[in-house]
Formats: sequence, C-alpha cells, structure tokens
Amino acid sequence: MKKYKVASSVVIAFALVFLVVSILIGMPPIGYIVLTSFIAGPTLLYVYKNRNSSTTNTRLLLVFLAATVGTLIVIQAIPYGKNHTNPPINGEPAWSSPRTRELMVRACFGCHSNEVKYPSYASVAPISWVVQSHIDEGRSAVNYQEWNTGHRADDSIEVIQNGSMPPSFYTTFGRHPEAKLTKAEVAELIAGLKATPGFSGGE
Repeated sequence: MKKYKVASSVVIAFALVFLVVSILIGMPPIGYIVLTSFIAGPTLLYVYKNRNSSTTNTRLLLVFLAATVGTLIVIQAIPYGKNHTNPPINGEPAWSSPRTRELMVRACFGCHSNEVKYPSYASVAPISWVVQSHIDEGRSAVNYQEWNTGHRADDSIEVIQNGSMPPSFYTTFGRHPEAKLTKAEVAELIAGLKATPGFSGGE
C-alpha cells in the first residue's frame, strides 16, 4: 500500500470520522457491517487487482468515492426504517399529574411510545436505520402506551435519575432539545413517577 500512501490516509481519516459519528448517533451493528462491506469490498478488490500496476492515488480515491456514493444510493432500497406508521395506543399509566405526563412525553415518548414523531431525515438510510433501531429497542424495553398489555417500568426512575435516559445520542448535535430536562425538571419528574402506579415507588 506504499504507492497509495495519500489515498490510504484519506480513507483511514474517513473511516475514523465515520466511526466517531456512528458511535455518537448510536448506529446499530448491522449498519457498520453493511456500510463497511459495501464500501471496503470494491475498494480492496481494486487494490488487489492493481497491486502490480502503476495506478495512482487519484484513481484509488475515485474508486473509493464511487463505492461510497453507490452504497448510499443502493441502501435507500432497504425498507427497514421507512415505515413510520405508529401502532395503536393501548393504555397509559394513571399519571400522577398532567405535568408528569408532559415531562415524560418530552424526555421519553420519542422512543417509548406509540406516538413517535419521526424527523424528516428518518427516511434516508443509514439514518433511518439508526432512528428505527432506537425506537424498536425503546419500545421493547418499555412502552408507556402499551400499559394494558402488562408493560411495567420499575427501573424508569433509576435510569432517569442516573442520567442514562434519555441516552446521550438522542440529543447529540442539538437534536431533540426538549428532551434535555433541567435538574429541577428531573426532580419534578421523579417525584411525579413515584406517585404514579406501576413505577418503583408508585402504589
């Protein structure tokens, strides 16, 4: 790869940026696999086929760019994350007050409800995969609008209290600013949840 020193540096830099951004936004594992395979595959094949020729850094970069653009175009055909239909609501907790529900809607309903409001960028892969995987994971953990199916949320207070919910990637890059509750709002929410049946501390 010595003859591709410049191109290799660019590709490595791109890979590092991709890795950092992917971690920050919570890319699902399948996203890493698909994107890396589709982009690295043609690039490495080109390097292998031209290992004894006098091809240039520029040509390798063009192959890498073509593989990247081609991949971004092809993955738009993958349906996962494109269906933004919400399931029907099947009951909510008997919230201790309208204020408690308001704070929960702001902080948690983006992934833990059947009233998810999908942002416009949630229709473009691979961002659509990220958004949908967060929602699927959130709903499977606890869905505050599937209360009549036996959902309970005994650890909700704990994860809100320790700051792990909402997760950092949910508000990264200025997204969902409404979910960033102040310390006073967090305390207010926890008190409200403790007074709500079905939560730890609730009756």
